[in-house]
Amino acid sequence: MLVKDNLPSIQAFDLAVYLQERKALVDAALDRALPVSYPEKIYEAMRYSLLASGKRLRPIFCLASCELTGGTLEMAMPTACALEMIHTMSLIHDDLPAMDNDDFRRGKPTNHKVYGENIAILAGDGLMIYAFEYIARATEEVPADRVLAVITKIATASGAAGLVGGQVVDLEYEGKSDVPLSTLNYIHTHKTGALLESTVVSGAMLAGCPASDLERLSQYAKNIGLAFQIIDDILDITSTQEELGKTAGKDQQAQKVTFPSIWGIDESKNQAHSLVQEAKAQLEPFGERAIPLMAITDFITTRSN
Repeated sequence: MLVKDNLPSIQAFDLAVYLQERKALVDAALDRALPVSYPEKIYEAMRYSLLASGKRLRPIFCLASCELTGGTLEMAMPTACALEMIHTMSLIHDDLPAMDNDDFRRGKPTNHKVYGENIAILAGDGLMIYAFEYIARATEEVPADRVLAVITKIATASGAAGLVGGQVVDLEYEGKSDVPLSTLNYIHTHKTGALLESTVVSGAMLAGCPASDLERLSQYAKNIGLAFQIIDDILDITSTQEELGKTAGKDQQAQKVTFPSIWGIDESKNQAHSLVQEAKAQLEPFGERAIPLMAITDFITTRSN
């Protein structure tokens, strides 16, 4: 049930059912999007990580924002799948020994533990490249200029100006104790936030959303992206491997500066709550159409993995 500040409520709305239904749609679409071909090993490695159990929040954000702004699931699904492919690439590469060196992801051995480091690198590369091919080839009933704008948006969020750049700065400061808050913010607004922001904005772009609404959704997503990372940092300290589906305590082992290491856990929770409230304020003009995004926003700060 959802009753939130100054917003109309839909008492019949059930977030758990919504997420389950959308996840099932995304899982089926991902399975269809990436069939096995020759050479089988690379496709199997790509599918191994892509189809592993995940919350699918990024594609669900894309679908929800497209519907919010008058679009359809069908026009957004190829982009939603592509965003999950890029996210999966980042997880495969992040888990490599040269990066975070993790053995588990989504409750399963990481890609390089199953297929070797060489194939894992190529599987990530393959997913990244295929993601853009899939948007261009599979998107239907959307004007070409919108599709091109979405590809540009996601490419920028994924590259050196976004995810890759954030990862580079993260690696540079690993093991250092004097990381300023501004640098930590830079790392996470780029490494995590840029791609998440593109998931929300791209769905609306496909629907032909006006610039003023795009700006609102962009600001909403930026706040959510940072809140998401703060909660991730907290869970790395407070949760078990079984709860997370990946190795717990990795940030402390790697001597990474995190939001809890600067603020403490309680203040980190307060900061995440404030970001969520600011994000929700951006959704107010959309009224009842924003109920799914509003509910997902609350879910982010109460999740356990």
